[in-house]
Amino acid sequence: MVITPLLGRAPSTSARTPEARLEEAVGLADAIELDVVASRLVTLSEIRPATYLGKGKVAEFADIAKAEGVELVVMDTALSPVQQRNLEKELGAKVLDRTGLILEIFGRRARTKEGVLQVEHAHLTWQKSRLVRSWTHLERQRGGFGFLGGPGETQIEADRRVIGERILKIERELEQVKRTRGLHRAGRKRVPYPVVALVGYTNAGKSTLFNRLTRADVTAADMLFATLDPTLRQIRLPHGAPAILSDTVGFISELPTQLIAAFRATLEEVLEADVILHVRDVSHDDTEAQGEDVVSVLKDLGVDPETDPRLIEVWNKIDALGEDAKAHLAATAARREELNRPALVSALTGEGEGALLAAIEERISTGRETYVVSVAAADGASENWLRRQGDVMARDVDEDGAVRFVLRLEAGRVEGLLRRFPAAAPYGENAAERRSA
Repeated sequence: MVITPLLGRAPSTSARTPEARLEEAVGLADAIELDVVASRLVTLSEIRPATYLGKGKVAEFADIAKAEGVELVVMDTALSPVQQRNLEKELGAKVLDRTGLILEIFGRRARTKEGVLQVEHAHLTWQKSRLVRSWTHLERQRGGFGFLGGPGETQIEADRRVIGERILKIERELEQVKRTRGLHRAGRKRVPYPVVALVGYTNAGKSTLFNRLTRADVTAADMLFATLDPTLRQIRLPHGAPAILSDTVGFISELPTQLIAAFRATLEEVLEADVILHVRDVSHDDTEAQGEDVVSVLKDLGVDPETDPRLIEVWNKIDALGEDAKAHLAATAARREELNRPALVSALTGEGEGALLAAIEERISTGRETYVVSVAAADGASENWLRRQGDVMARDVDEDGAVRFVLRLEAGRVEGLLRRFPAAAPYGENAAERRSA
């Protein structure tokens, strides 16, 4: 059974409708294959410290739970340990709040060692705060030897200490993971391949778009949090230059703070990316609210979508819109300033793929310089060096047999290029060069 409580007297801080909140909560339950036999919206005048819900509602749900044989009740809100324990007693079923449910989903989805560690860290941090004296065994005391050992420590203290020790161990392992990821990023910068990171609300179509752009076969399903572990693949931009596309974990409203902290190492891929694609499901009724939730998490990570030039909004799932709605959306996008203009795509059909790739390439080229370099046809070492320094936009052979490259590279690498190739010249100084490239 899924319950979404709403405070009737409190002003809403979310643009999301109550029905959409309940639908999302049911979707979260479906994501771990729970059989939802009942779902309810509950309007509350106030929060009860003991059970969150009022006595009448608790009794009503207890009757439903008994009649339907409910074994698990999901409360789509944050519960205190006392509220959770009291609800379990009154309803006669296990109770999970929103944080516990999301942690359960993440625990099932994690596949890599890093993902498993991050989820376990978040779960233990949450569990440590839930250790209350709710069961008899937590009140027993373990003394020392004979009569001289004193009262010893209670079981709850021992449990808390064991959890704390495990958290410290995981943090040390995650620190090693962070260093390893840093080395990988440093290696990519030396190549150098620009990195494009996908972010977005869960089920916005990130993995489907990832598969479309990379021709990969990453799991993509109409399900919240279908994928969890980050995935990286190479893509080719319109002029043939390579880039790395990174698919990250989906965001969600009221994402538990433990998860944001635990997945910071993974989400650093976003911070280090050359381009950030914010994928939005424009066919969803609450697309605006979902977009605001993603923006909120990005700001927590230190990325401000309003001022960060790396960010491109991708309005996905236009195939699910009617022609009139699609035309209205295109007109809305066209009225925006060019730098903030979104890309309209369908990850499912491929519509808009070319325009998106062109926008990515244009954004990557910002802050980079393009030079024309000629090398001898037999000088393979120089060609390899050039390809390591930047993106080869064009390669052709001149009449005298020399190989001519149009190379785009970071401004900081220009000095090294000119030291090795003093004759290299900025691209586009004459019309002949532009026609040739």
